[in-house]
Amino acid sequence: MAALFGSRVRRLRTAAGLTQAELGERTHVVSTRITQIERASGAKPTFELARTLDTVLEADNLLVDMWPYVYREAFPDWSRAFMARSERAVSIRQYAAHVVPGLLQTEDYARAVLSLDPLLSGEQQLEERVTARLGRQERLRSPDRPELWVVLDEAVLRRPIGSHSVMRAQLYRLLEAAVERHITVQVLPFDQGGHEAMGGSLTVLTLPDGNEVAYKEGADFGQLVEEPKDVKHYALSYDRLRAGSLPPLMSLDMIRSVMEGNHRGASVPSRSERRRVAQEQLQQSGGWRLRGGGRRHTRRRPRP
Repeated sequence: MAALFGSRVRRLRTAAGLTQAELGERTHVVSTRITQIERASGAKPTFELARTLDTVLEADNLLVDMWPYVYREAFPDWSRAFMARSERAVSIRQYAAHVVPGLLQTEDYARAVLSLDPLLSGEQQLEERVTARLGRQERLRSPDRPELWVVLDEAVLRRPIGSHSVMRAQLYRLLEAAVERHITVQVLPFDQGGHEAMGGSLTVLTLPDGNEVAYKEGADFGQLVEEPKDVKHYALSYDRLRAGSLPPLMSLDMIRSVMEGNHRGASVPSRSERRRVAQEQLQQSGGWRLRGGGRRHTRRRPRP
């Protein structure tokens, strides 16, 4: 993709009748930087430079649209493969052990999370990563948006990331997202004890052809699983996590309670209470309905 990006820049520059030095001057970089981009050598272009090149060369957002794919090449093979499959998935089931999944992060929360990377090279790289992460969220607003089911470990709610206002806004974003018909959010409480996915996060993707892949991720590793029998194992593990979590409405109540309680003192209903409420919700008209292999339910609008 870096080579393709470079060839497009060279073609557009030539069509515009500009030398590398002239393009560098107009985009506020040295001519050798333009040479590096066109030859796909050296550091990859930043998002800001890609946008400036697009404007100067009148590329009609071609270079801007290509940039995320160029940026993705900086990731390991398994990470790129996972991101590529995520963009095609019709269903995404995620268990998040430590932080809110990227698809539901606010900009400030994403910046706070990404800034924790000890290998971060500087502010510019941080902003590039934030831009790329927020760009992937566009999929949830597209006509071919996937069904998204997220199980959050209680630790995700309890551990403050960034300032109090950043965390509060992030929790409110979860409440907002859960109102959408294609998004379900559940919380796995501490009292559920140990489980098979402890130590990392788990994602199961359903692709357009019906095949599934799984992705396991820790602090400094990731593993894409495609062997059908192994994927089936992880899909079953995810279903167990989902079954052990608070029902969706109770999960939203807990998120709201943590948000309004400044991350302190939000109580978790007992297991017997959870069973009782779940039974009531099942019996209520307009309660959970079977659809597409999952249970859906009537949503309550979040309170600001």
